Amino acid sequence: MTTRLKNFKFSLDRSWLFSNLILLFCTISSLTQAQGNLQVMPKRIVFEGSKRFQELNLANIGQDSAQYSISIVNYRMKENGEFEEIHSPEPGLNFAGDYVRIFPRTVFLAPNEAQTVKVQLTKTASLAPGEYRSHIYFRSVPQQVPPDGSTTSDSSNISIKLTPIFGLSIPVIIRAGEQSLSVTLSDCVVEKKNGIATLKVTLNRTGNISAYGHLIASHISPEGTVSQVGIARGLGIYTPNAKRHFQLTLDQTPGINFSSGRLAINYVAPEENKSEIITKTELVLR
Repeated sequence: MTTRLKNFKFSLDRSWLFSNLILLFCTISSLTQAQGNLQVMPKRIVFEGSKRFQELNLANIGQDSAQYSISIVNYRMKENGEFEEIHSPEPGLNFAGDYVRIFPRTVFLAPNEAQTVKVQLTKTASLAPGEYRSHIYFRSVPQQVPPDGSTTSDSSNISIKLTPIFGLSIPVIIRAGEQSLSVTLSDCVVEKKNGIATLKVTLNRTGNISAYGHLIASHISPEGTVSQVGIARGLGIYTPNAKRHFQLTLDQTPGINFSSGRLAINYVAPEENKSEIITKTELVLR
């Protein structure tokens, strides 16, 4: 078999190719795990009122040292909750990146080491009322030299090096002026297929700030017994979106019949806000 790559020809034995593909996939898995061991707390930053300064705690829970670069990116949320990167703000969507300072911008963490990253507001005196959102992006910086420092001088071998890039992001939100928010739940239905029950729901948002909370589903039997059967934590509806469609797989707890009774659906604020109910509804099960 002959493969052409940029005008070079290589003769590849089938057994060589098969064995090295297995090794390649194992290497990718190992690298991804090694570079995916960054923990960031908290999961989001919100500046409102007089708050001007916050801290992020980064921790490397892996077994290898890792370096991360920190930058600002901008995303918009689709109605299904997926994100896509954008470079120009849309109507109703304001970027926060120009109004925050992050330091340091590069972090090196040894195994089980932690470091604090500071986030500070700047140039916000003239902000018009509303919400401003960007995302703080943590990107792994690949190692340029193998960990054991080994090199090869055998020019007869083909060397393929794939380095996956790990990254995660958290939102940074600035809220200025008066705030308004209202959330309702609609189009609630429980679908049952192959013994699995799934709640489908639409969250509707109005106002000038994003919504963020936990969606909790509880089954209420005809006799009045209440059992929590599902929870989705950190469910957001970001401006300027008016709605978000969401699906929640319900727990298959023995003794619970999703064809009878009711399903109570609560959208509650995060724990730091004492789990205040933002909105709720009930669905009669049939």
